[in-house]
Amino acid sequence: MENVKKYPGQLVFGLDIGTRSIVGTVGYRQGDGRFVVVAQCGREHETRAMLDGQIHDIGKVGSTILEVKQRLEEKLSRKLERVCIAAAGRVLKTIQIHTDMEYDSEKIVLQEDIYALNSMATEDAYKEFLKDNESDIRFYCVGSSVVRYYLNDYPISNLLDHKAKKIGVDMIATFLPDDVVDGLYKAVGIAGLSVASLTLEPIAAIELAIPEKFRLLNIALVDVGAGTSDISITKEGTITAFGMIPIAGDSLTEAIAMHCMVDFNTAEKIKRDAGMQDVVTYEDIMGLTQQISSTEVEALLAPSVADMTDKVAEKILSLNGNKSVGAVFVVGGGGKIPGYTKALAEKLNIAPERVAIRGREVMQNIIFEDTDLEQNSLLVTPIGICLGFYKENHNFIYVNFNDTTVKLYNNEKLTVMDAAMQADYSSVDLFPKSGKELTFTVNGKSRFVRGAMGDAAVISLNGEIANLHSAIKENDIIRVKESTAGTPGKMSLDKLPEYKNEIHIFVNGKKVTIPKFPSVNGSLITGTYEIAEGDVIEFLDYVTVEQIKTFMDIIVEKNSVCLVNNRRAEPDTPVYENFEVVWKLADKPDEEKWLDESGEDSADELIDEVIGEALDEEETREPLEEEETREQDKSGTVTVMVNGRPVAMTGKRSYVFVDIFNYIDFDLSKPQGAIVTTVNDHDANYMETLHEGDIIEIYWRKP
Repeated sequence: MENVKKYPGQLVFGLDIGTRSIVGTVGYRQGDGRFVVVAQCGREHETRAMLDGQIHDIGKVGSTILEVKQRLEEKLSRKLERVCIAAAGRVLKTIQIHTDMEYDSEKIVLQEDIYALNSMATEDAYKEFLKDNESDIRFYCVGSSVVRYYLNDYPISNLLDHKAKKIGVDMIATFLPDDVVDGLYKAVGIAGLSVASLTLEPIAAIELAIPEKFRLLNIALVDVGAGTSDISITKEGTITAFGMIPIAGDSLTEAIAMHCMVDFNTAEKIKRDAGMQDVVTYEDIMGLTQQISSTEVEALLAPSVADMTDKVAEKILSLNGNKSVGAVFVVGGGGKIPGYTKALAEKLNIAPERVAIRGREVMQNIIFEDTDLEQNSLLVTPIGICLGFYKENHNFIYVNFNDTTVKLYNNEKLTVMDAAMQADYSSVDLFPKSGKELTFTVNGKSRFVRGAMGDAAVISLNGEIANLHSAIKENDIIRVKESTAGTPGKMSLDKLPEYKNEIHIFVNGKKVTIPKFPSVNGSLITGTYEIAEGDVIEFLDYVTVEQIKTFMDIIVEKNSVCLVNNRRAEPDTPVYENFEVVWKLADKPDEEKWLDESGEDSADELIDEVIGEALDEEETREPLEEEETREQDKSGTVTVMVNGRPVAMTGKRSYVFVDIFNYIDFDLSKPQGAIVTTVNDHDANYMETLHEGDIIEIYWRKP
């Protein structure tokens, strides 16, 4: 390595560590943006040291990497010390999540609201992922993408500046396991290399297969490897989703091995040769020479190809919001199997020419100094890993979060929120908290008053005031003082819509305004009372005779009686709006008629006492002739249902509502609240005529 060749640009060493083989690529970028491949070397694993893109034997994989590195160093006549690598898409875990955020009242949606919603969705996705992750392995969020937003439950493309009571988002978030990353770092370390950058294989493949100018289109990239098929989706200028299915080239190889009775490596050779030769000659396990045509191989693999493309199409639809994509690019060796692209197009219901293998046609800006290299779809990912070095220098960085070291996957878009999530800092402690709700009941129905909103978390970045979307970098020091809760909910009685602080009545012929108090936990309270948790509040629509007497400071003589609507009343008799109250001396014979021998009201008088204006209505009725009265007494029976039981009324030609009190046991002399009376589900008119089968309800509404 003495005569080191000079190159016009910095050499970049990219390593594609795959399940079947390891491919190293070295090149540089010219001033015109084209990439020059100066050397490339591949080496297949001697054993199955890797399965499904994950390293199982770090030592053996490290040895193979060392061999590839040494061969490249011989070609270049220089040492290679730093390498760009990619984590396999097949080890990524993708979660689809829906998150809603509701406000106390309608408001204009600001950019901060959208950011908070996206942050909550990412955290919800991580929590959802942890439900199925029973291991202690730590995962990193390496990307998230919004599928759609919702405004008051209706889909919308942009929430900004809209009025909303509720906003929501469908999001896809992708997570990478820490043990996969550690395995890659240790394997390249065995080969004497340090990591210059770490990207994801689907991103590396897209870097070459789908240039940025095409990412406005809804396109799927399928990398059909040995153990799995990795899927990426582009739309609206970005990569929106990653996915994987655990079926790829090895399943096809296994089908050939079983049919031809050969070992796995021989079956792999038959699969490759069938794409280039009409007839393939091989030796089976018995040592006998056999032949198989490429047509026969295609027919043999057709069921496996159908199953594989079924699952790939299903995953593409799932990642793309249950809609087909506009086109599919296929890379990797497994996708070269005859019939693969045609079957996938049928499953996605798109034209066959829109599902194509991407190889030479995407390498127009790639210059190969090694002319022996075949420019096919197998080179897409290795070269893409090198190209990724120039665009996004992905790697892991460390920051200090509240005196704890946090490791983050550096996607060049890291913020304080990413560090908080990786540090398991709850989003509840980042955003303002609402004070405790005040709960109580009003007239038997539950009510609540929300608490006030507190203050957001106080964030500093390297000693300067920052916020959740402040960008962070290696070795930054982040301090977060958790958000606070607002004051608890509070309300006074007079702020309730049912509150009415007075009632108007007539006392001895004059209109009087009497204060009316609500009942709280059985006691009468003024309107300035601050409602307490669990209070039972009742708003009464009456005052009592005793309350009127106390408020007006009325002195009642011994032989005085109180009349409510011209009928004798007790201290606890309810007095409703516009009722008439009179205090009179009971020292004349015509006034004593209101009292019977026992000192109690008669049944008829008690009825009038409850129904108020019934007396006036009774006086407006024409008196019946004596003969007509006798005829009524001879009339038939009318049966009605009272509180669920039949009651038969007899002795009159017709009956009005107040007559029912002569046939039921209902004590009106001791009020127990406001009386409720209905006929056939409507409020009773006390002088309305009753008919056969009428349904009547009579009860006290408890105060």
